Amino acid sequence: MIFDEQPYESFDGSEQKAQRAFELYEDGKVTQAITELNEALEANPANCALHFNKALSLDSLGKFDEAIADYESALALNPCDLEILNSLAVDYTRVGNYDLAIQTFEHIEGLDASFEPCYCNRIITYTEMGLHEQAEQMFYLAQQINPDCALCYYNIGNSLFARGQFKKAIHCWMKTADMEPSHPQINYHIAQALWAEGETERSREHFLKELRVNPGDVDVIVDFGFFLLERGDVESAKEKFHRALELRPDTAMALFYLGEVALDAGDKANAVKYFTQALERDAMLAGPRYRLGQYALERGDIEKAKTFLASEIKLASDDADVLVSMASMFLIIAEKIEGEDKDDALDCAANCLLRALDIDSGDADAHYYLGLANAIKGRLDDAIEFFTCAMEINPQHILAIRDSAVVYLAMNRLADATETIERGTLIMGDHPQLKDIRRKVRRSQITKQLADLFSHKKH
Repeated sequence: MIFDEQPYESFDGSEQKAQRAFELYEDGKVTQAITELNEALEANPANCALHFNKALSLDSLGKFDEAIADYESALALNPCDLEILNSLAVDYTRVGNYDLAIQTFEHIEGLDASFEPCYCNRIITYTEMGLHEQAEQMFYLAQQINPDCALCYYNIGNSLFARGQFKKAIHCWMKTADMEPSHPQINYHIAQALWAEGETERSREHFLKELRVNPGDVDVIVDFGFFLLERGDVESAKEKFHRALELRPDTAMALFYLGEVALDAGDKANAVKYFTQALERDAMLAGPRYRLGQYALERGDIEKAKTFLASEIKLASDDADVLVSMASMFLIIAEKIEGEDKDDALDCAANCLLRALDIDSGDADAHYYLGLANAIKGRLDDAIEFFTCAMEINPQHILAIRDSAVVYLAMNRLADATETIERGTLIMGDHPQLKDIRRKVRRSQITKQLADLFSHKKH
């Protein structure tokens, strides 16, 4: 509760400044409110309520680290205040200090086991830690105290969504919406879960419902634009992205998606313009460097392509397809350069591919490209192992079939090369790429037979 009406001691005008801070906060002038609270604290630094209300104000600005310092100051003055402890634990979660958050919630439970927020908010902490069973335990404990807590259903919905249990998440978020229709972005979350479930029409309805309540929510507008783009409604998607930019010109994601639209339409000049602008707005946005690296490689600018793609690796993409695509580009780069730069490009390719396999161990292309990287490095046995994995996952992986035969040929394992080609032919017929390598294997077999014949004649 912001600026709860705790009594302030009148001390050098601090009470008046506190009242002025309350009025400023109510008017949405949070920064000015904090200034008044700072002046009040200079006059009366031992006032717990001043520290608490300043921390709440800082929270509203997203300055959680600064807020923690004031919550801790308030707590030093009133060590058993459950509201202060709860707010402090929530902010510990927000900054990723999960151990302290859990310790603080457990301390609250020890002081008063009936204080429901210490269970409700702990659901968030455990969810962010990936400890979903503990999150559910907190949910059930909170339910015993307050079965109608909208926030509990919202928080456990987040845990369920993170686990891919979209139907259960929808059920929980619907409960939140029923109990607290004004809960921030609740229809947006329902829309996301319905989208993930493939219920696109219902998802669209909830996107629109959210935007009717809050038409200026840029994050929702951009995500709705992406939703429309996936459905093939390109013009409506573009309208949403442009609308987002009208409301907030520095919306990098909207620029990135406009770049994707232009790229898909074959308008590479505009695509590059949008990707460059997106990067200027947000240097940490994943995607623009990947696309700019792709464009540079197409134009033959190897150095620029390598620079863009190497920077993109650091952004920790969780899209296996993008990582595999980047790896394939690093392998193309490696073929065009020599020395340490070549080794570096091969290492970057391997980095991308191993991360892709962490996300999806059944990605045949990731195994294939790891095989190719090892083949380029001359590690032929390792190359065969990865090609084999690719073919086990996808028996019709023509590149893995072809290149495993090529490597067997390079190793002079002609029988294995022939067997691989025959297996591929049974699956895919007389494929042109297999025909070419079959001729090379056949020539090698004839050469070997002739060599053996001449060797025999000499003896």
